[in-house]
Amino acid sequence: MPGWPSSCCPSCSTGCQRASPNASSRPEERPVADLQFSLGQYFAVAVDWMNRNWSDTLRAISGAVDASVKGLEAALISVPPVVIVAVVALMALRVSGKGLAAFCAVGLAFCWFGNLWAATMLTTALVFVSVSLSLMIAIPLGILAASNAVVEKLLKPLLDLMQTMPPWVYLIPAVVLLGVGRAPAVMATMIFGIPPALRLTVLGLKQVPQERIELGQAYGGSPLHILTKIRLPSALPSIMVGVNQTILLSLGMVVLAGLIGAGGLGGEVTRGLSRMMLGLALRAGLAVVILSIILDRLTQGLVQRERADK
Repeated sequence: MPGWPSSCCPSCSTGCQRASPNASSRPEERPVADLQFSLGQYFAVAVDWMNRNWSDTLRAISGAVDASVKGLEAALISVPPVVIVAVVALMALRVSGKGLAAFCAVGLAFCWFGNLWAATMLTTALVFVSVSLSLMIAIPLGILAASNAVVEKLLKPLLDLMQTMPPWVYLIPAVVLLGVGRAPAVMATMIFGIPPALRLTVLGLKQVPQERIELGQAYGGSPLHILTKIRLPSALPSIMVGVNQTILLSLGMVVLAGLIGAGGLGGEVTRGLSRMMLGLALRAGLAVVILSIILDRLTQGLVQRERADK
């Protein structure tokens, strides 16, 4: 061909023609390919290291959490359903009034006669254990953050990240480290429920009037005495709002944890959808709604009573 180098033999002209388009595109593609990396391989190495070095600790944590859930579930199931319905209705009557009491009685009766009582009690046990662990971490950290600006600045971006992550993301490391079942569900739910309780604890402690703190100091109160007798009681309404939000978030996560074998109402919803048993899925979904409304209204009633007392 005119203008083609004479050193190129005819036998390789086809190869040269085939290679020339790829050769022109390689300089553009190579930098992008060099920037690609797999985060999964580093995550797998970290998980393998933790499983090798922390296996006994992880098994102990999993066993303790599973035993706590099973014990509370057995205690709830051992109580006759009519007793639980009556107790919850009386609590609602005392906290909010006749309307909520009637709703609690009818809603729990629906769970009872809808053959969902055992699943409802398991979900309640999962929520109770998860929320208890969340508050055991969130409230002390909130007290520390309210007293130390450096700690608050360090925790704020972490809390922002935790609250923007989708809920199911928390299930991945829990399943990888603890397997499937109730223990990973509780651990994922515990972590998911920490941010609202921590934030509202900090907010409540910062909103305590300075005059009350100065009055306690004037009477010679120690920092611990001022915290337990003045700051925490004054911040209790805000802390209870955080407890309310933690309970609702934990209930949503526990239902989602039915995907990893946690059981309860989430397991019933998953089973109904996977087997196209729409009646079961609908009944379990309504039971979740009923349970969330009951927990929300009861905790809101407690918050309103605390604010009225203040």
